[in-house]
Amino acid sequence: MSELIALQPHDEHNQRLEANVRPSGWVNPVPSGRYNLVVIGAGTAGLVTAAGAAGLGARVALIERELMGGDCLNVGCVPSKGLISAARVARSIRQGAEFGLDVAAGTTVDFARVMERMRRLRAQISPHDSAWRFRDLGVDVYLGGGRFTSANTVQVGDTSLHFRKAVIATGARAAAPPIPGLDQVPYLTNESVFSLTERPRRLGIIGAGPVGCELAQAFANLGSDVLLIEVADGILPREDRDAAEIVRQSLQRDGVRLLCCGQELKLRREAGQIRMSVESQGEQHDEAVDQLLVSVGRAPNVQNLGLEIAGVAYDVRTGVRVNDWMQTTNANIFAAGDVCSKYKFTHAADFLARIVIQNALFMGRAKASSLIIPWCTYTSPEIAHVGLYEKDAKEHGIAIDTYTQHFADIDRAILAGETEGFVRVHTRKGTDQIIGATIVAPQAGDLISEITLAMTHGVGLKKIGSTIHPYPTQAEAIRRLGDQFNRTRLTPLVKSLFGKWLSWNR
Repeated sequence: MSELIALQPHDEHNQRLEANVRPSGWVNPVPSGRYNLVVIGAGTAGLVTAAGAAGLGARVALIERELMGGDCLNVGCVPSKGLISAARVARSIRQGAEFGLDVAAGTTVDFARVMERMRRLRAQISPHDSAWRFRDLGVDVYLGGGRFTSANTVQVGDTSLHFRKAVIATGARAAAPPIPGLDQVPYLTNESVFSLTERPRRLGIIGAGPVGCELAQAFANLGSDVLLIEVADGILPREDRDAAEIVRQSLQRDGVRLLCCGQELKLRREAGQIRMSVESQGEQHDEAVDQLLVSVGRAPNVQNLGLEIAGVAYDVRTGVRVNDWMQTTNANIFAAGDVCSKYKFTHAADFLARIVIQNALFMGRAKASSLIIPWCTYTSPEIAHVGLYEKDAKEHGIAIDTYTQHFADIDRAILAGETEGFVRVHTRKGTDQIIGATIVAPQAGDLISEITLAMTHGVGLKKIGSTIHPYPTQAEAIRRLGDQFNRTRLTPLVKSLFGKWLSWNR
């Protein structure tokens, strides 16, 4: 069992998960010679690196001190989306009357069963990240803490591993913000919230970023009284303001109480409750909650790795320092994933790992800056984004044209009762070259891929407009942006010439 992340409750599903990602009685292999690649950390970046390198014939060692699969499988993407899926069903049932459905009175949420379902599905997925699978792929799997002991050796327990190249893929953990009283009260993070078996009656959440908003809405739809506090100007501060406003309204309709622009937040324990004192919009609030979830940022896992000994520069806030080829200040050591990247997403870690394989093993020159990385916040509706925001374009001095298509005018969205939201695309001014896009819709995370593909391969709005989409689909909104662009090409001069041509050919 991991020393830092406890799999609770210890039911059959978590036992199955543990048997895959931290099998008891696991015997570490005995190294025989130098490895082509030693990977520290078996989250997404480490797993992709190890599997890809071994598949190409490299001798690979993979070290994990906690749970194989990292945050994504155990305490991140997988359990959160399991919880969110159940919450969306509960939300849909409550909205049944809007579709002419008589929903049985007294429909309730069995929170324990919701969480049991999540644990069952997480365990079902876990063989893909298991120690057994990677052993069968030809990877030497070492369970235990890894630490550099020189510029080309790593120690695991009593075993020293010699490497030609190494990869740091140790990920990140939940950060503890400097809030007065936080050290005096019990609180949850993403590493513990998915161990709950009883629904919190009153749940306080600090931080209205993606994780805070997703879980606030999910717990509210599952029956908790949720108070969400954000110290910034509003929720999802990085996102397009129009998009974030739609999500804000949705959260409040689902029962989330939101205190934005929170100032002087203080916490204290009182009579078995957690009291949250905060000033918001000029008013003082003193609220009591039964459970507290802190979702304010991530901190890279750089401690206790012997990075100084290996000549690897790092910062405790931003992580391991890498260049555009994912190479650290030690030319033989690379890094990938949350420990070094500002894009703390599973899919970003995956593709950064692919760059590391090329550059570390084959003297490649693949660049991280060449990646076009989309992301999605899984609220209802979702917000997905890729490329530059309008504010980014202004900061870089890039003139843009902006095209927006609202789902209120899309037939499929009308029929599905999903008319909130829009597709917004920014292009270089006077061209159809896409440099950024935001989608707000129930399936925004799926829809953004069409635009990401277009940006990756240089396909502009003109070609998207000429691509046939099945009717009726939500993706019709994206195709209509192509129509909007094409209409801008119909200048008065062109229209006049068309008119003359048609008059001559009557």
